[in-house]
Amino acid sequence: MSKKVLIISTSLRKNGNSDTLAKAFLQGAERSGNAVEMIFLEGKTIGFCKGCLACQKTQKCVIRDDANVITEKMRAAEVIVFATPVYYYEMSGQMKTLLDRANPLFSSDYAFRDVYLLTTAADVEDGTDARAVSGLEGWIECFPKARLAGTVFAGGVTDIGDIQGHEALRKAYAMGRSV
Repeated sequence: MSKKVLIISTSLRKNGNSDTLAKAFLQGAERSGNAVEMIFLEGKTIGFCKGCLACQKTQKCVIRDDANVITEKMRAAEVIVFATPVYYYEMSGQMKTLLDRANPLFSSDYAFRDVYLLTTAADVEDGTDARAVSGLEGWIECFPKARLAGTVFAGGVTDIGDIQGHEALRKAYAMGRSV
């Protein structure tokens, strides 16, 4: 059964390692017959949440920028995939800002059930992505119908292209195929 999959690459480095990992997931998900859309935060304007909570009544944010369109796509997707570089052992700031701006989803009838996280980092140690995973799990905790369905970590990648041939690409593709 085909699912509506939304992949959000949060890196601001165009064609970077996170983008490449996300594209491997995309290829697997498309190969399985899913309807896949990929969004890149590079070039998007996403302001910080003001904490006004107006969105809890209206399901719309009062800030008019690219986050509104992305949040609507998140609401409609059955599967959401986030790809982020790990900076200082945490998700990218732009990913965290988007999660905060997705607050209109909290009181909405969202479609997503499975959420995936793809991470890249210069460090190779196990657990390098633990805080990024934990941060996303905190967001997912606010959506009782959703779950963290899987993660893939690509360590030892710094410069654009370092991920070529990395085992994580195969894992991301296989995870995409399993959607």
